[in-house]
Amino acid sequence: MLRRTLSCHKIRQDLHRFRPLFTTKTMNYQLVCLLLSLVNGVSTQWNTNDFQRREHSLVKPYQGSGMGVPQWDFMGSTMVTNSYIRLTPDRQSKTGAIWNSVPCYVQNWEVHIQFKVHGSGKTLFGDGFGVWYTKDRMKSGNVFGSAHPFTGLGIFLDTYSNHNGPHNHNHPYISAMLSNGSLLYDHDSDGTHTQLAGCEAQVRNKDYDTYMAIRYEDNTLKVSTDIDNKSGWKECFSVAGVKLPVGYYFGMSAATGDLADNHDIISVKFYELDIEESKKVPAYSGLPEAVSMDPPRDRVDDNKGSFVTGGMSGWKLLVVIILLIIGVCICGMVGFVIFQKQQENSRKRFY
Repeated sequence: MLRRTLSCHKIRQDLHRFRPLFTTKTMNYQLVCLLLSLVNGVSTQWNTNDFQRREHSLVKPYQGSGMGVPQWDFMGSTMVTNSYIRLTPDRQSKTGAIWNSVPCYVQNWEVHIQFKVHGSGKTLFGDGFGVWYTKDRMKSGNVFGSAHPFTGLGIFLDTYSNHNGPHNHNHPYISAMLSNGSLLYDHDSDGTHTQLAGCEAQVRNKDYDTYMAIRYEDNTLKVSTDIDNKSGWKECFSVAGVKLPVGYYFGMSAATGDLADNHDIISVKFYELDIEESKKVPAYSGLPEAVSMDPPRDRVDDNKGSFVTGGMSGWKLLVVIILLIIGVCICGMVGFVIFQKQQENSRKRFY
């Protein structure tokens, strides 16, 4: 798991107490500081038992000898620069994606994604981006720029400010969805009826680096973020009982609609986790499944603030009917009283 390294200044402070132990004849003080800072950078930043798999990683400089990105394919509005890979610009109705061309046969892994979501919108913006581990790749669609139904895992960062449907959370929002090829992502409910878990994540327009970590180990999916400039991970959610087959592809896609944002990928670093031999199990080859996944639920229409135009079922329908009956009775009584008054006035005119 990622941790930030200590500064050389801090190391110098710690070494100052032991400086009398070193002499110019035996060891140079500055050289000791440099060597220890490098060792510290390795030992505190990464678990040395885990190692980076370059075939699934994406770091600067992105381009190879030609115009392409080695072992990655891109499509749509994706633009590769020296500093970032922009999936969509801050313009309406754009989609873009970048997909790893090498299938992943690692059973336990962790991927760190450095990203930036920013744009000119202050209160209205969207739509968001997705991180994929799926059977198929390079298929454009309307789920954050990728196609559905899909087979595999999708991690969605939904930034759509005017979110759909009645929710108990704010946006931007990170959620996970697992599909065996039959589930559909419901945009009208922002996927709340097919998600494994989720959390709020205020990631837009930050003036510092933002990160997301996706860890899959021992059939447990864990998503963490570093979006508060705290130089450490904060758990978003963890779901046990998730089975993912090997041989699928990693990808990232983004989309804009009536609202827009820049969706930039800075780096993708993939790590194979070191697992004890006694804990290793045969690779799973079935369809993706999750023990704790909620079953698909009927979509609840958004009432958009109107009591009458919302879902007309259950107690709400009964209340509407009662109110209509009461209204008709009141109108009838008022009409009868007015009629009686008119009859009395008419009789008085004849006397």
